[in-house]
Order: sequence, then C-alpha cells, then structure tokens
Amino acid sequence: MTTSYLNDVDFPAVGALVEAVQADPDKGQTTWTSEVTWEGGFRTTARSRDLAPIAFDEPPGLGGTNTAPNPVEQLLGALGSCLVIGYAANATVAGIELKDLRIELHGDLDLQTFLGLGEGNAGFSSIGATVRIEADAESEAIEALHRKVIATSPVGHCLSRSVPIEISLA
Repeated sequence: MTTSYLNDVDFPAVGALVEAVQADPDKGQTTWTSEVTWEGGFRTTARSRDLAPIAFDEPPGLGGTNTAPNPVEQLLGALGSCLVIGYAANATVAGIELKDLRIELHGDLDLQTFLGLGEGNAGFSSIGATVRIEADAESEAIEALHRKVIATSPVGHCLSRSVPIEISLA
C-alpha cells in the first residue's frame, strides 16, 4: 500500500501523535536532550539521539576557524527550521500545497557583555524573520497559516518567553 503525503509530510504519523496526546495528555510531556563536546579551540559538536553530530565554530573575527556556524547563528537556524516545520505541518492540515518556503532571519547582538567589557544582555536584543511562501492558496489562507505557526512554534515560544535555565557543575 502506498500513501501520498501532501508537502512530503507523514500526516498519518502526526495524526496518530495528536490522537495519542488527546487520549492521554501525559504523552505530550516530552524531554529532549543534546550532548555538546569540545573539539579544540572554539569548535564543538552537538549530538542528539543517534544522529550525526552538528558542528559549531566561530568566525575568525571572534577567534574561531570558521568551519561551522556559531551558536547564535544555529539558534537563528533552529528558529527558522522550527517555523518551516510548523508551516509544512499546518499547510498540510489545511490542504495547502507548498511550492516554495523560505525564512530569512537576523538577530542583533552587542558583543560587549560576551567579551567581558560591560554588564548587560549577552544575547540577542531582537530577532527578525521574513517568511516567503509560494503556494496555490488565497492570501487569507496564507495569513491564517502564518498566525497558526507563530502561535504554536516551540522554539519561537522558548525565545520569546522567560525559560528557567539551571546550569550545574558536576
């Protein structure tokens, strides 16, 4: 038996997950993990599940060797990827066939705190994204899709809300 998926989304698998969480909300409580290893200099790798490691590095101007995106670039990539997944999933549910989907992201960051030259916010002061969707759908449907994705993005919610962080030394 072959099944055709709109937008290459395995909708039956997603639907089964939705049904399972509706039947037992405790199944919606999940924990995700990653292990990061120093590779020398400012190079690191992050491993999640049994997947290939993801490399991190810094550009030469920040003392790195420019072999991979740096952590804040990967954070922007994580937000963009989460949004793209949200658009693909919700477009599929709405019956919208996506032709092209791109998100351009940028974040403003002042290096003074990171470099120890002052106190304040070492992270992004703002993040912006421009979403470009090409689909055979009315603009109202695309706008509704956009609102739904923004309202349900896990990474977007992590970045726009205060998340308690506990970092312990073992």
